[in-house]
Amino acid sequence: MLQQERHNQILAKLNLDGQVKVKELSDDFHVTQDCIRKDLAILEKDGLLKRIHGGAIRTRKNLHHYHVKERKSLNTAEKKIIAQKAVDLIKPGSMIFLDVSTINLEIAKIIYQKDMNLTVVSNMIDIMNVFAQGGAPRFLLLGGEFNRSRDGFVGSITIDQIHNYQFDLSFIGVVGIDLYEGKAMTYDVNDGLTKKAIISTSKQRYMVAEKAKLHQDGNYVFADIADFTGLICESSLEEQENAQLHHSQITIIA
Repeated sequence: MLQQERHNQILAKLNLDGQVKVKELSDDFHVTQDCIRKDLAILEKDGLLKRIHGGAIRTRKNLHHYHVKERKSLNTAEKKIIAQKAVDLIKPGSMIFLDVSTINLEIAKIIYQKDMNLTVVSNMIDIMNVFAQGGAPRFLLLGGEFNRSRDGFVGSITIDQIHNYQFDLSFIGVVGIDLYEGKAMTYDVNDGLTKKAIISTSKQRYMVAEKAKLHQDGNYVFADIADFTGLICESSLEEQENAQLHHSQITIIA
């Protein structure tokens, strides 16, 4: 088999499975493991995959949808599914935190429509606008330095206020999740530090993210996956993704 043909088949398998292993490829193609490692090195240099210990995974993307207004129209159906799954976890009388996230905006809309008996705390202006219309949920907006691109308050003043609370449940948006490194990411440092504070003051902490986020990167790592109670996605994950998350001992709601 020619090298290029082998490379094409490696990439095809990677697209199907999300991950390839050196030993398995060596057996499949009847070549040495050193030969496969060289193949993976070439493909990584071309930006077609990322090598990990014992194999490789699909390349990750940093899409830089930094502004909230750019993200509102993305994956709207998926966000609504995730939001409903999140609301199903909320017990009457709870105090919950919804951080700056377009999925959390969908959660806020459902809570408002259902007129749920809750205390909702947030640092996002669009979420405040949902509850400004009145209704049963008690709403608290945390202030601080206003980040226009994030449509919310982040940074030290906001963090100081967060530390005055103990939330029953928090839903936290992410820009990217790296299952193999076990990291959750966002774009902005102050946003990340604010999310870290929310995690530290919450009894239960759920990432809310479309499955696509498992293959995307941010610029700032704000938490380990194991810091969360669970991950809520729109539908079932691939076998390899489930296996990686189980290593972190978190609940998967998908």
